[in-house]
Amino acid sequence: MKTYVSLFSSAGVGDYGFYQAGFKLIASNELLQRRMDVQLANNIAEDRNAYIVGDITKKEVKDKITKQVKKYTTDLDLLVATPPCQGISVANHFKKGKDIERNSLVLQSILVAEKLHPKVIVFENVHRFLKTACTDTDGSVHEIKEVINKHLSNKYNIYGEEINFKEYGANSSRPRTLVISTRKDLDIDPKSLMPKKVAVKTLREVIGDLPSLKQMGEIMPDDILHAFRPYREDMRSWIHGLKQGESAFDNTDPMLRPHRIVDGKIVFNVRKNGDKYTRQYWDKVAPAIHTRNDILASQNTVHPVDDRVFSIRELMRLMNVPSEFKWAPEDYNYLNHLDIDEKKKWLKKHAITIRQSLGEAVPTIIFKEIGDNINFRMEEVNATIKNKKINCR
Repeated sequence: MKTYVSLFSSAGVGDYGFYQAGFKLIASNELLQRRMDVQLANNIAEDRNAYIVGDITKKEVKDKITKQVKKYTTDLDLLVATPPCQGISVANHFKKGKDIERNSLVLQSILVAEKLHPKVIVFENVHRFLKTACTDTDGSVHEIKEVINKHLSNKYNIYGEEINFKEYGANSSRPRTLVISTRKDLDIDPKSLMPKKVAVKTLREVIGDLPSLKQMGEIMPDDILHAFRPYREDMRSWIHGLKQGESAFDNTDPMLRPHRIVDGKIVFNVRKNGDKYTRQYWDKVAPAIHTRNDILASQNTVHPVDDRVFSIRELMRLMNVPSEFKWAPEDYNYLNHLDIDEKKKWLKKHAITIRQSLGEAVPTIIFKEIGDNINFRMEEVNATIKNKKINCR
């Protein structure tokens, strides 16, 4: 079984794809315990010590990762990293010093990859990732592409591309960057490990079979994750009459436009983005899922028919998360048999972490496709080596 390490692994949503592809997790690093708790609930690593919580900029955290790898292998198969990255250009870096410092987390990923020297390295990040500014070890600022090449190009073949995951199997729009590097001794073209293009799916195709939810706070009896997230009752009239593609800001009646009451006076909300309070289209590809998918005021969160944001179950489908993926230790059968008040308590405790994790995640299918491609190409390499040995006899 091939081994892998995951950096900035969040709740492990994307990583689950490598698990599905048959990879063995030997080290996973995440800063926040509440997200690591989700990984622990799924328990895909045989060794509990594989789950390493802490700041990767700290030497002790890097040492734990290295120790875990050495425990299992001297030739790591895969390292995947999805570090936080602020899209700041080199030209603007003097104005955005804090963001550049934060982008140094990208450098930490590169340094760990350089040290562990895995057969394959996968970076996933924002759309303009390769052109974003990053500090190098000497404090100088360069585009991330240059920093990756400086540290890895001597030993790796490197391929990077900006793509929209919706064209590669994901159930929602997600413009991102994939950078795949393969060790030169393997003689594998990194581009061959990219996911393959497939036909896009509409929102109706992905979630149209799920039951409608009409009542505020309603939870499907046999699925705790398919629920109507409550909000202020007076806001419902703002979206109730909207057609697909319309925003509450488009209402002709001013009192049906987003507003609040301050000192007894009506203060209308400012329309900063055209996709807020906007009802989605059934027959178009689902929009990108953001971290604030829990509120009407966020980007593209309103269901095509129901007066609500997308349920967790719907979001899981839009991010290609398998139904068996767990968000907490409890079994789904147990959760679905709780009484309604207990279900609401469970959702209140876990829903925000789940929704934020989904908004930050890599669609599970993307990493599964890459994992399957790695398996296929490495089998080809092994077969070639075997044939050469036979012919030399």
